[in-house]
Amino acid sequence: MPAHIGYAAMLERFPPAEAVELSALAEANGFTGVMASDHFQPWLPAQGESSFVWSVLAAIGASTTGDLGPGVTTPGFRMHPAVVAQASATLAAMYPGRHWLGIGSGEAINEHVVGQYWPEPPERIERMFEAVDLVKRLFAASIAGRDVRFSGQFFKLESTRLWTMPDSAPEVLVAAGGPVTARRAGRVADGLITMGAPVDRLAALLQRFSEGARESGRDPERMPRVLQLHLAWAPTDEEAMREALREWPIAGLRAPRGDIRSPYDLEHFARTVRPEDFAGRLIVGADLDRHRAGIQRYLDLGFDRIYLHNVGRDQRAFVEAFGREVLPGLRR
Repeated sequence: MPAHIGYAAMLERFPPAEAVELSALAEANGFTGVMASDHFQPWLPAQGESSFVWSVLAAIGASTTGDLGPGVTTPGFRMHPAVVAQASATLAAMYPGRHWLGIGSGEAINEHVVGQYWPEPPERIERMFEAVDLVKRLFAASIAGRDVRFSGQFFKLESTRLWTMPDSAPEVLVAAGGPVTARRAGRVADGLITMGAPVDRLAALLQRFSEGARESGRDPERMPRVLQLHLAWAPTDEEAMREALREWPIAGLRAPRGDIRSPYDLEHFARTVRPEDFAGRLIVGADLDRHRAGIQRYLDLGFDRIYLHNVGRDQRAFVEAFGREVLPGLRR
């Protein structure tokens, strides 16, 4: 059957109106759905943007017909989980059956800006899962027409409900980059989100997610397994590599970036990236067949939705070329 290949709207790279236009253009060229990034700051100063994801998603919903969601948002620092739940429920009420909620543990570059203590990764993961619990309880109570209270280790909620709520709650997809988090996501979330990585690593991630889903009595084959995939395509190999180094050097960074607080600091680290650092991390080049084969490999691995981000500036050429030459040949 045809693959579900969506467009990744990178709001740290393009102004909001342009991101909406590109999302509509992608749909017109065969892409199905939009994953929009949630940033308060760009990764690099040269990227130059960071619009509010919920405003842009609302506009994308009005300009497209496919699924849409944040990839991913982080409840608990810039916004309380209840406010994230309200934003998500509102979007789902506006566009029934189309919206999903992607939740992650966050990066300092976006979340430290409110001046809170920035915790170590284990605590960030605990905060994420507690936020997921709160959001899902609030969704369920609101659909049932009753109030709910919540008192956890990190978050509290006084007795309330969401007064604008769709008939069905949005799917809550949890971002995971490691096997322990993936297994836990399988137990408590509605689906999984992760980013492109070596196939053996992602195979292990999907296996752990499936194990967690079965432990909760659910069929993992019926749960969304979502991948955001970065790639560097341009009309020539040389141009593709130049754009990878200029626009998305973070794909070649070997050190974790979750604790970096400033785009200027990340820019400093990114100067060390060389072309060979992209090996196994980013498909770079003009060969559309190579890109198609790379995407198909992830579909064969078990992902049922993939959202593509081309790191080049000419997004229009990308969506037209891939819509014409790549997407029709992909199968699940």
